[in-house]
This record gives sequence, C-alpha cells and structure tokens, in this order.
Amino acid sequence: QVQLVESGGGLVQPGGSLRLSCAASRSIFGINAMGWYRQAPGKERELVAVLTSGDSTIYADSVKGRFTISRDNAKNMVYLQMNSLKPEDTAVYYCHAIVVVGAGASDYWGQGTQVTVSS
Repeated sequence: QVQLVESGGGLVQPGGSLRLSCAASRSIFGINAMGWYRQAPGKERELVAVLTSGDSTIYADSVKGRFTISRDNAKNMVYLQMNSLKPEDTAVYYCHAIVVVGAGASDYWGQGTQVTVSS
C-alpha cells in the first residue's frame, strides 16, 4: 500500500512557475514508476510526466521543455517543476505510483491538487 499526498497547487499567471510535491507514505524504493497526471474540466485524465525506478522519464509533448519530474529518495518525495505555464495547463494534477509484485501490478493515486493558470 502506498498513500500519496500532493501539494503545491495554486493560482499562477501565464508564464509563471509552480512546483508540485507528492509525499509517499513509504520508501519510494521498490516503486516501479511514479508520475503526474492531470484532468481538466470536461476532459479525460492525461499523463503529464513519469519517472521510472531506472531514472527513465516520459513527458507529454505538450509539456516537454517546460516541466521537469524529479524525486528525492531520502524524503520519499516526487516533484513536478512547472515553468512557462499556460492557461491550458489548468487542471487538477494527480500523483500516481505503480508497484509491480510478481506477475501483477497495483497503482495508487493521490487526491489531486488544483493548478489554475490565469491572468
């Protein structure tokens, strides 16, 4: 079991920056991948960025060059640094984790944090 708690959302002007944080309830060693997803009103949840245990990263095309995912293993934290924010980045951002055990996998979600980009 992994509990995930996001923080750091808020209101920011276009072009601004925010850093989202995701606190895991246990060591993130052994978590196969952690990432961020977002869901805007009336839209499906979409992948934003993923960081695997092997340090591979995947970014949505819409955020490449602007967002950076990182982690602090000692603090059991995952971060999403968001720069050059645009109004279309407005959404609820969710932290996500996948744990593979044997032939199966379990995924876990945080409760989400609202990011609003508006002037």
